[in-house]
Amino acid sequence: MASGTIRYWAAAKAAAGTAEEPYEAASLGEALDAARRRHAGSAEFAAVLARCAFLVDGAQVGGREHDSVPLTEGGTVEVLPPFAGGAR
Repeated sequence: MASGTIRYWAAAKAAAGTAEEPYEAASLGEALDAARRRHAGSAEFAAVLARCAFLVDGAQVGGREHDSVPLTEGGTVEVLPPFAGGAR
């Protein structure tokens, strides 16, 4: 399991109520599942997250399954809504 930072941009930042938060997860899928649990009271967060694109340590995730994208110790996940260039 790795620890790092999730950074939210634009609508994702507004829905999360924060610009960034830590992750402790082995994969992007695990980190996003944990974020959904943390923000379970926000239907807006789940809806925005479903439309976002992701960068992991600067690399585009694209259409890869989130559970197949490993996270690194000290890494960064960028959550980009379509407004911020995160079109899927």
